Amino acid sequence: MIKEAMLYDKLDDGKVLCHVCNHRCTIVPGKKGFCKVRENRDGTLYTLIYGTVSSESVDPIEKKPLFHFYPGSLSYSLGTIGCNFRCKHCQNWTISQVGLDQAHSIEIMPEEAVARALESGSKSIAWTYNEPTVWYEYTYDCAKLAKEAGLATIYVTNGYITPEALREISPYLDAFRVDIKAFNEEFYKEVCSAKLAPVLESAKLAKELGMHIEVINLVIPTRNDSADEIRQLSKWVHDNLGADTPLHFTRFQPHYKMQDLPATPVKTLEMAYDIAKEEGMQYVYVGNVFGHDYESTYCHNCGNLLIKRGLFDVGEYNVMQDGTCPECGEAIPIIGNYADVHD
Repeated sequence: MIKEAMLYDKLDDGKVLCHVCNHRCTIVPGKKGFCKVRENRDGTLYTLIYGTVSSESVDPIEKKPLFHFYPGSLSYSLGTIGCNFRCKHCQNWTISQVGLDQAHSIEIMPEEAVARALESGSKSIAWTYNEPTVWYEYTYDCAKLAKEAGLATIYVTNGYITPEALREISPYLDAFRVDIKAFNEEFYKEVCSAKLAPVLESAKLAKELGMHIEVINLVIPTRNDSADEIRQLSKWVHDNLGADTPLHFTRFQPHYKMQDLPATPVKTLEMAYDIAKEEGMQYVYVGNVFGHDYESTYCHNCGNLLIKRGLFDVGEYNVMQDGTCPECGEAIPIIGNYADVHD
């Protein structure tokens, strides 16, 4: 379904300027933006994917991954088609890097999406799998209805949303699970066809707007895995988002256009964990290494095991009802109590 886009300017000669993502595409009549799903038709910008769903699932919240946001709950998850990045290692390239005529999809309007989320027993609704920013109008309308229905709302995002778009949706968006794919501009240019700086700015703004933030960094051998780069990233998160921000270092597996690289050694992820801890990060995680001790949550003050995680689930939950560590009484920064999710 097509619908007139939000957040764009009409220019001379029928051109339009899109303000949803930081590419800020100037689009001539009859052409699409970088995302391939926003089109200028006779001087009016349209989204071509309103209600277009390529992926629908009820996922454990830990799969996002979100470890400090309603742990142990389910999240009704939706994805569409298109992306404003061109990541050479994309795990979901069959929906993010294809045309509208190439991907199987169904239509789910916002009212139906919220109804399905409620029927599924989910605590939240997440826009994920591909980049939700390119689906802005749909996610905006869904988020408003979801909040009215008592659902939490989540963007699983590359962070390339503009400040004005983020501010517009912020009253209806609870969690911003952002990828910082590397801490160097060369990586963003060569691997993602984007820039690092806008991602950092959107993460800071989301924090300022009161959203729950968790950061993920996919550690890729030879591309973004140096100790120096990981230290710079950890320090930036500490200084700009806070020491209690969950920081996930996850394992790369060869995929799409990066099949010539090996999987990330576990020892590299453990090095990243140690560096982040040295830089003062309180809650650091290792991902895509199932069964690793660093997938679990420990009290940063006394080291007590608080949440034992398995394969995208919670096996043991030891945080007190008032959100504190049972051993030392330290306040643990987790939104949503496990008992409330499982009452």
